[in-house]
Amino acid sequence: MRLRIYKRKVLLLALALAACALVLWGGGGTGGRRRQQQPQQRGGTGEPPRVSEAPRRPAGAGNASASASAAAPTAGAENGTLSYRSLVYRLNFDQPLRNAGRFPARPGGPDVVLVVQVHDRAEHLRLLLESLRRAPGVENALLVLSHDLWADELNRLAAAVDFCPVLQVFFPFSVQLYPREFPGHDPRDCPRDVGKAAALRLGCLNAEFPDSFGHYREARFSQTKHHWWWKLHFVWERVRALREHAGPVVFLEEDHYLAPDFYHVLKRLWALRQRDCPECQVVSLGSYAVGRGGFAGRADKAEVKTWKSTEHNMGMAFGRDTYQKLIECTDAFCTYDDYNWDWTLQHLTVSCLPKFWKVLVPEIPRVFHTGDCGMHHKKSCRPSSQSAKIDSLLSSNRQYLFPETMSVSKRYSMAPLSPHVKNGGWGDIRDHELCKSYRRLQ
Repeated sequence: MRLRIYKRKVLLLALALAACALVLWGGGGTGGRRRQQQPQQRGGTGEPPRVSEAPRRPAGAGNASASASAAAPTAGAENGTLSYRSLVYRLNFDQPLRNAGRFPARPGGPDVVLVVQVHDRAEHLRLLLESLRRAPGVENALLVLSHDLWADELNRLAAAVDFCPVLQVFFPFSVQLYPREFPGHDPRDCPRDVGKAAALRLGCLNAEFPDSFGHYREARFSQTKHHWWWKLHFVWERVRALREHAGPVVFLEEDHYLAPDFYHVLKRLWALRQRDCPECQVVSLGSYAVGRGGFAGRADKAEVKTWKSTEHNMGMAFGRDTYQKLIECTDAFCTYDDYNWDWTLQHLTVSCLPKFWKVLVPEIPRVFHTGDCGMHHKKSCRPSSQSAKIDSLLSSNRQYLFPETMSVSKRYSMAPLSPHVKNGGWGDIRDHELCKSYRRLQ
């Protein structure tokens, strides 16, 4: 009975959002507000129209951007949070592509798609974008920035990208957009550590659904896994510029940093996969071992291994065939009690996917991590110090970058790998049902 109630709540949330979207996208009729007149595009740049006025800010929004990529609702909107929800739905539907005039669409779509999951670390994102700017060939890629926070500084960074086409999309079920109700934190939700018996006595909303360790959901942790799965589906199924895309999609995060030859090496790894490792479902741009053993004799070599979430979750690239098998595991992904998307993927490789994943990975990484801080760490963040160390390493080995060819140097003995522990944080049935609904929404 409780399960049916929660399913109805998620369905009602989806229907309400769909109705909001229809009102916005209909663009006509006397009973609803008409879309603001869009300004003319500037000659030849392909720039989307600019925001003229920002809606009233919801909690945690910061200053709304004055230069993001579509017209915002009027500043006099009665409810700021609803205004942001409407704006997010409009942007996700309209999909204004920045720099489209400067970099005309290629037949069959872009060579490579770079998808970055963005939260709130602007300095990390700035460094990632700087590393992209230095990479020859990146003008042939499409950069998709997938945000779960509307913030002025992040939008300014996106607006400053001038080296390739760029599309901003926004996770429409973020904590920012639902600050006092699910999927955010509802005041009626159970405290994390209250215990099930006490929760039942309290009568809090999710008392029946603690995780495997007896804890109740924390929205800020649940959001990351939701965002990753929504983004996966949205990019492959809803981004119109990618309908004909047959190449790789590379999944990055805001705290990643790329070598100048990452694009050059990725193209060669993708060709190598097709030729020498067709059984490799994934190409990774590197692991967390930063150039151990030196670059000489290794910068043009790649290895074939069993995919491991703790090693190969940075710069992970795969094609539509791998995506289609992965999305068939929606129920398994959305109900596995681990709030980490990558550890959940590890579980799928042994529980749902037809075969465990094999990965083609270069011996010398082309993707790096700019600091051990963020969701899993409490250290202070100094990403610029870390990026300076990476730049020094790359500069001292620049003669080994941009190899003419890539070849497989070693094939490891491979077997399925199960996650060595389940982390919990994903026991709430509302999270399960919302996660499973993304294939039906938008």
